[in-house]
Amino acid sequence: MTNSEITMDGSGDRRAHASLRAGPTEAAGRFEVSLHSSMEPLEAEWRALDGLSGNSLHHAYQWCRAWAANHASHLALLRVTFDGELLLILPLEVKQGRLFRTARLIGTEHSNLNTGLFAHNASGVITSPTRADALARAISGALRGHADIVMLDRLPGNWRGDPNPFALLPGVANPNPSFQLPLLGGIQPTLAQINAKRRRKKMRISERRLAETGGYDYVIARTSDEAHTLLDTFFRQKAERFATLGLPDVFQDPETQAFFHALAARVDDDARLMELNAIRLRGEYDGRIVAVAGISRKADHVICQFGSIDEALAGDASPGELLFYRMIERLSAEGVRLFDFGVGDQPYKRSWCTIETPLRDIVLPLTLAGRLASLRHHLVVRAKRVIKANRALYARIQRARRRRQGKTFAGGAD
Repeated sequence: MTNSEITMDGSGDRRAHASLRAGPTEAAGRFEVSLHSSMEPLEAEWRALDGLSGNSLHHAYQWCRAWAANHASHLALLRVTFDGELLLILPLEVKQGRLFRTARLIGTEHSNLNTGLFAHNASGVITSPTRADALARAISGALRGHADIVMLDRLPGNWRGDPNPFALLPGVANPNPSFQLPLLGGIQPTLAQINAKRRRKKMRISERRLAETGGYDYVIARTSDEAHTLLDTFFRQKAERFATLGLPDVFQDPETQAFFHALAARVDDDARLMELNAIRLRGEYDGRIVAVAGISRKADHVICQFGSIDEALAGDASPGELLFYRMIERLSAEGVRLFDFGVGDQPYKRSWCTIETPLRDIVLPLTLAGRLASLRHHLVVRAKRVIKANRALYARIQRARRRRQGKTFAGGAD
């Protein structure tokens, strides 16, 4: 059994409580959630949770601060304790839609791993549906009046062997998994997992085709100016790619581009939130960038955040595949143990990866409008799963969309 209440403290912060009565198999306890509109009061605790390996770098203090500084974000930051001990910081922002307000993880539309910022003992606290329900009630109470629905997108049920403490909260399976490749201390044992002979052959073909125009260099941005230049190249290449596919450009907003530039400028930081890698041509097209990738690193885990290629110049040389090869070769030797290709089911990810991670969307409706939004989300997700499970149907839909846009393209996208 649980009891819930909401109070306001002297600073105006809202606090929601949910108390659990002792049961036959579970001790009593009390969740308390406080709602904050600015990051600074939480900085010390936030940075302490940043350091735990199971918490996503997408929720790091610097990552979220860069996003908030470049967007008109209405922050709704939740600090959660259990029996007085810090359990969780949930960095949310509230976005106003036409019909309802949604509280989502900061910058989630550009996040490849969402976990929440949990203390190390969190999985030992949220151990039953009763406790998960009490936590959901406390979160809902803190946000009531500020949002209609809480939507935590694309959370793994398990991450690197540990269960996600949110796994017992209500939600729905996301139609898109994420994909990872274990790195085994060197390029040869790593490639042995994924048909090393075929992979090396593809690399040789790429290098031979690039050699015909003078060869190439694998480069890593070491200064802010180099990082900004490569990032602008990525934005241009990606815009051309989206236009070819007849898709909206998710990177076109000035605010989003400013956010990534803010991350890329921090090349000297230990956090390594954004590192730009590229394939640069020599010879006839000296200095031309034909592939770009942005990666982020936390301890022994690297996430590829985005990538692009210059299809007009070197598309037949597969420069993107060559860039992945060179990055994985380097990172394997540097002690990285997991290369994460991120969210989205695409053929090149399946060709590289041996791990497919299912994801869930946690959905907590707070109002009638929120319940309608929740129903809509469930219906949309189920429809996407049905369509994506039918490869022939999905291909027809993609072709029809390109015809409507008056575009032609040989290939596919997720």
